[in-house]
Amino acid sequence: MSITRFGSKELERALNKWSDKIEKEVKRIIHETALLIQSEARALAPVDSGYLRHSITIDLSGDGLTALISVGSEYGIYIEYGTGIYAVKGNGRKDGWVYYNEKYGEFVFTHGMKAQPFWFPAIEVGKTYYEKEMKKLGR
Repeated sequence: MSITRFGSKELERALNKWSDKIEKEVKRIIHETALLIQSEARALAPVDSGYLRHSITIDLSGDGLTALISVGSEYGIYIEYGTGIYAVKGNGRKDGWVYYNEKYGEFVFTHGMKAQPFWFPAIEVGKTYYEKEMKKLGR
């Protein structure tokens, strides 16, 4: 699906010149931003089995100066952008198709499904929070 990274090697080098207090605050902001993105994405993700929500994970690295938030579900991209005639920007199939739905135990005809954005709205919430908190450090 997608991976979002907050922080960078450049930030890590610049922090070496700053006090431990600033570094601690930056790490807090990065961690809180990652948790916020994960929480928002999980809250917005539609639930069938719960796999999509549980596949949204955080990996902190760079001694806490980098956070990777990822969606491990192989179908997350289809939820985010939609499929078939409903796909965002019209990039889906134009004709219908049949698939076997294991949940219902029968074949189903579909033209696709509408997008249910959960990832990029969560990224926007995180970005706003990150920028606001980092500006506070500059005061």
